[in-house]
Amino acid sequence: MVLAVSVIERISTIRYRISPMSYEEVLGFHAKPTTGLKALPPVLEARGISRVFDQVGERLTVLDSVSFSVEAGHSVAIVGPSGSGKTTLLGLCAGLDVPSSGDVLIDGTSISRCTDRERAALRNRKVGFVFQNFQLIPHLTALENVRIPLDLRGERSAASDARGWLERMGLSKRMHSLPGELSGGELQRVALARAFIGRPRILFADEPTGNLDDTTSDHIVHELFEINRATRTTLVIVTHDMGIARLADRTLHLKHGRLVE
Repeated sequence: MVLAVSVIERISTIRYRISPMSYEEVLGFHAKPTTGLKALPPVLEARGISRVFDQVGERLTVLDSVSFSVEAGHSVAIVGPSGSGKTTLLGLCAGLDVPSSGDVLIDGTSISRCTDRERAALRNRKVGFVFQNFQLIPHLTALENVRIPLDLRGERSAASDARGWLERMGLSKRMHSLPGELSGGELQRVALARAFIGRPRILFADEPTGNLDDTTSDHIVHELFEINRATRTTLVIVTHDMGIARLADRTLHLKHGRLVE
């Protein structure tokens, strides 16, 4: 499955290790950058969604009647212990899976009522996704990976737009490198460029710094929230790091498959 992904400008190198508590001070912008925006219609709505998996001799409920909404241009962090259902929730909201019950609306469209082909088209038009393990296609160059979302739409600007995003990410000299030739930070920048090149209404990020060192993580976090703020793309991020979560407009706490206060 091919998904869209991308990002904005490079930042100056942070040369010292920071604790999660100090992201706001070190990265140079305040938490909740979109606070104060006029309320807009939700770009994402989860309406009582549950996800149940049938296993040998039992039914496993991973999510249980989860409801929330996210307004256009806002950012939401989803936090919770391992096994609480965070990644499952993110996948449902992004249209990678369908709920066992309830519904998810992306920009007003019900994913439960879509066919597989319609959901794929919806993701390509409306959704960007950033994975912890990057999910780049190994036999394609950085440039070829980034241009995929626009190629799928048949847009003639795919190559030039991809070059522009990679240049903005500081990867102008790595455009023709394969994923196996890139560092972890470079891989995630390519993934971010691929996510944003399609001008998504909403970006989902699943532990986007989970496989990166501290300094590289700081850079990626800065870029992710800067692009959210600059383009008003809605951001939903799963993280175990409360320092990152505090940068979002809102934090949802998930425990045993349910939202808790």
